[in-house]
Amino acid sequence: MNEVISSLSDGLASLSQEMRLIASDPIYLWDLIGTFVFGISGVLLGLERRMDIFGMFILAFVTGVGGGTLRDIMIGSIPVFWMKNLMYIFMIGVSVVFTLFFKNKFAAHWNYWLLLFDAIGLGVFTIIGLEKALRFDLSPTIAIVLGTMTGSFGGVIRDVLANRMPAIFQKEIYATACVAGGTVYFLLNGVMAEYHSWVVFITICVVIAVRMLSLKYHWELPKFLS
Repeated sequence: MNEVISSLSDGLASLSQEMRLIASDPIYLWDLIGTFVFGISGVLLGLERRMDIFGMFILAFVTGVGGGTLRDIMIGSIPVFWMKNLMYIFMIGVSVVFTLFFKNKFAAHWNYWLLLFDAIGLGVFTIIGLEKALRFDLSPTIAIVLGTMTGSFGGVIRDVLANRMPAIFQKEIYATACVAGGTVYFLLNGVMAEYHSWVVFITICVVIAVRMLSLKYHWELPKFLS
C-alpha cells in the first residue's frame, strides 16, 4: 500500500513539474501540440493504408519526432529531445487513441483531415526549429533551414514508410510554406520583438495558410522538363 501511495505521489509531483514547465515555456507547449497533431496525421495515413495499430503508432511516432530528431543530431543536441522527456511519446500515444476514438468522424474526409493536421504540424514545428536554432546562436538563414527541416522531414519519413510520394518532392507548396513562415518570423521580430508570443502565433498561421491556400488554389512551384 505504501508503494502505491509513493508511486501516486511521484506521479503527481512529475505532473506538477510538467505543468510548471509548460507554463514557463510556451514554446514547449507548442512543441507538445505539434507532436500531437502530427501524430494524428500519421495515424490517419495508417488508417487510410489499413495498417494495424502498431503500424499506425510507428507512423505517428516518426511524424511527431522525425524532423526534430534530425535537427537535434545536426546541431549536436544529444540525446535528442524525446529521449530526455517521455512526454513526447505520451503525446504520440494520446494522438493514436484520440484518432482511433474519432475515426468515424474522420472517415468521410480522410484526405482533408490528413492535409489539415499535417499543415498545423508543419506550422508548429517550423517555429520549434527556428526557436531551437536561435537558442544555439545560429544565423537566421540556418534557423530557417532547420525550421524547414523540423517542419517537413517527419512527414517525409511518414510518407516513405507508407509507400507514398512525399509532398516535398512534388510540385506542391510544402517546404516553401516553412521558408515563408521563417522569413515572416524574422521580419516581425525586427519590429515587434516585445510581442514574441504574437510573432510565434502569426508565423504558425502563415505556414498553415500558405500550405492550405496552395492546396485550394493549386499553387505550384515551376517544373523543368527535359
